[in-house]
Amino acid sequence: MSEPVLTISGLNVDYGTGDAAVHALRDIDLTLHRGEVLGLAGESGSGKSTLAYAVTRLLSPPGVITGGDVRYHRRDGEALDLLTLSPAELRAFRWQELSIVFQGAMNSLNPVHTVHSQLTDVLKAHRPEMRRPERTARAEELLSLVGISTDRLSAYPHQLSGGMRQRVMIAMALALEPEIVIMDEPTTALDVVMQRQILRQLVKLREQLDFSVVFITHDISLLIEFSDRIAIMYGGRIVEEAGASDIYRDPRHPYSDGLLHSFPALHGPRRELTGIPGSPPHLSAMPAGCAFHPRCGKALDPCATQVPVLSRPDGGDSRTVACWLHQEAPAQAAATSRP
Repeated sequence: MSEPVLTISGLNVDYGTGDAAVHALRDIDLTLHRGEVLGLAGESGSGKSTLAYAVTRLLSPPGVITGGDVRYHRRDGEALDLLTLSPAELRAFRWQELSIVFQGAMNSLNPVHTVHSQLTDVLKAHRPEMRRPERTARAEELLSLVGISTDRLSAYPHQLSGGMRQRVMIAMALALEPEIVIMDEPTTALDVVMQRQILRQLVKLREQLDFSVVFITHDISLLIEFSDRIAIMYGGRIVEEAGASDIYRDPRHPYSDGLLHSFPALHGPRRELTGIPGSPPHLSAMPAGCAFHPRCGKALDPCATQVPVLSRPDGGDSRTVACWLHQEAPAQAAATSRP
């Protein structure tokens, strides 16, 4: 595995303060390596977007980072503590070192400005030394990178298809050649054909420009196709992390297995879709123990009272899982399956 470009340690996020605070993220440990695609999967409300906004310091009130460490590692070896950057330092850091394609990005373009205006605004704000012809040339280059004809620079967003608007947003995220691009469910509103086209384009751009990607989605079948590693989130915690092929062939956490059988496979033989019974818990009323145990058909007695620690079940370094099925249960709890 290559060197890390982003490390997250013990990250905690609350919405609100005091006794009424909702614990949205708990003890998140995650490493993004240089040049890799890290998939982040889970149902709505699992904490995926909150994690993205916490890392980029874009949490809206009442969101508060209550603990942890987020460090960005430059190629020269310098490590930046992102949680201590000043507003001026954050402005210089965002888009140049790390950019984000927001959830609902297809509708994020300003409807009264042309594509040219919106692409060059990014360059004008962060590269004031660039002259207008240089900014226009860069905007044309960016459109070509994402497979859009340069004559679309004069178009308004309503004159573009959904897939083209999505690719314009990706082009904008790549305008300053960042090391990390976070994509928060960028293909959710698109049909499956357009999803595949954008994902292929993204893989090609990653290989060409050598940036790292955090790709957030509820559709784990998409991540299996092009991610290097996948982290599964549930109830504000990471419950499993492994290589994409390992998750596909041998999911260790029952929730990971449930997600895999909730979406049709894009390749290979047909398989029965079983789904996951019940609904995700509300963050203000989390169940005791493992948050997934009320919906889990393999729950053990300790699951109802003890939170499993994210650990390496095989003693290696290829995967981690937080599940009592793969850990020694507490001595005080009987590890017998429910009937």
